[in-house]
Amino acid sequence: MMGIDTSSSRSQQLPLTLPHQDRQGQGEEHEQLKALIGAPRPGASRARRRSSALNVVPPVLVAAVLLGLWYLATAYWRINPLFLPAPADVWQRLLDGLSSGLYELNALATIQESLLGFLLAVVIGLPLGYGLAKSRLIAATVQPYLAAGQAIPAIVIAPFLVLWLGYTLLPTVILCMLVVLFPMVITTALGVRTIDRSILDAARVDGAAGWSLLTAIEFPLALPAIMAAVRTGLTLSITGALVGEFVAGGNQGLGGLILQGQHQYDTPFMFATLALLAALAAVYYGLAWLLSKLAEAVY
Repeated sequence: MMGIDTSSSRSQQLPLTLPHQDRQGQGEEHEQLKALIGAPRPGASRARRRSSALNVVPPVLVAAVLLGLWYLATAYWRINPLFLPAPADVWQRLLDGLSSGLYELNALATIQESLLGFLLAVVIGLPLGYGLAKSRLIAATVQPYLAAGQAIPAIVIAPFLVLWLGYTLLPTVILCMLVVLFPMVITTALGVRTIDRSILDAARVDGAAGWSLLTAIEFPLALPAIMAAVRTGLTLSITGALVGEFVAGGNQGLGGLILQGQHQYDTPFMFATLALLAALAAVYYGLAWLLSKLAEAVY
């Protein structure tokens, strides 16, 4: 028999490169791809700075214009100080209240009421909003009562809460919760309902169900809507606390201070308290914005 030269066939079967060289090349390509994906896009930092400036500059300009008009109205148009005090008088009353500790004590009371009511609304509103989005039975049962509760002004409910619970902290907290609850429930339900069904179906095919589906898929996808509800709820919680203080709080809180200024015809004091409330609302909004950024970083 003729001898068969297998050297040529073996050389044809051998790969052109060694396996470890292939893996090394693939690893280098993978690292290059990661670097390319993670690299900042040209102009991205500039766009972020421009966006930050747009978020800050217009409100500051509007505030400056309003303060200028206020000063002109009191300095040159001779408006009665009982109706519109001068900015300098309001500023002085604000400093007096801060130095005496009057504003500190009452601001802490308003903060306590608003945060307790907000947290109670979150504990009730988020699960309820999720149930509205996922269950037709829950939606059919709860939605009529939500609509009826939203149609009734909070100030109408306050006297009943005082009658049942007395002049304590609880009526104001419940009233604050009721003010925050409706937007919290509706915004959460809309966020869950707008999740792409194909994503949920694909997750179920991969074995996600129940708690894992909620925490890994539904909650991250609905997070923008939930954080929008948190931002709205935090600012509305101050409104609920003030309504409660006007009706059920007596002289407690910043709302009680406004009532005291009204009874004493102390308009600068009322304006100073109102300015403090506006600052508190801005702090709440900034806190909600920070929470949304932290949530985006985590999820």
